[in-house]
Amino acid sequence: MRASDINRVLDFVRDALQEASKVWWRFFDWLAVVEWRQLFLTWFFVMIFFGMVHTPEPGVWYIFISFAVKVLAGGKRKAELMAREATTQANVATLERRLMEAQMAALQAQVEPHFLFNTLALIGQLIETDPKEAARVHAHLIDYLRSTLPQMRQRGGATLGKQVELSRAYLAIMQARMKERLQVRFDVPDFLGSTPFPPMMLQTLIENAIKHGLEPKIEGGTVAVRALVVGADLHVEVCDDGVGIDPHADDGVGLANIRERLQLLYGAEAALDISTPPGGGACATIRLPYKMMEDA
Repeated sequence: MRASDINRVLDFVRDALQEASKVWWRFFDWLAVVEWRQLFLTWFFVMIFFGMVHTPEPGVWYIFISFAVKVLAGGKRKAELMAREATTQANVATLERRLMEAQMAALQAQVEPHFLFNTLALIGQLIETDPKEAARVHAHLIDYLRSTLPQMRQRGGATLGKQVELSRAYLAIMQARMKERLQVRFDVPDFLGSTPFPPMMLQTLIENAIKHGLEPKIEGGTVAVRALVVGADLHVEVCDDGVGIDPHADDGVGLANIRERLQLLYGAEAALDISTPPGGGACATIRLPYKMMEDA
């Protein structure tokens, strides 16, 4: 026999042994996790089959080997498989959490430039028409960023109290521009100050109310912010008495951003509702599970 033929035979034998090893370990893993009653059923059908062909020995060997493996090593192998499954699930959960954190960071980064660009555009406009007012708004912006950037960059621990503080600073900038055309009213009980609340959502609703509700209205109007606990939920409302909304219009970037973040954070337990009060204007309400403070 030539050397090439010998090599082909050796390759065939090696491949056959590898396949046999895979089949054996699959059979071994199956024995480790299969219930005894299911194993008894396989013994019953195997004995019937080999009894019908009048060669019961393979069936007897199958029962003997499977019983021995199940008793001697099945428990240990089952524990190993369960540990491997738990590790895989933990890795998947970690990846899902990291993915959600990355999505949240991307969505929050989407909000921050939105506000900053609008404010800088406002200052640029005022420089042309009212340089003194532009200087005042510029000073407000510096104060705002100095006090709120840590909150905007925060990845956890945001509270309703901090978001109200940030929104007040934002409204100070907007009142410098709109003057008496913009009135503000807050109705947020002190005890809700430590309640966890996602960053930048409240300000986005306020910004939306001013941009789409009050700025188009010649005489301006009022932005009312209210927070209350309803059952097991926290409701945070931002209402305005502006020109109202088109109920058939699609969400803008800000509202779509809020809906997506709520879905990521709370699933079906949270929602953003937009309504039209009988007296006109619009109300945006964020509803999410109420907690007195962040989990430790």
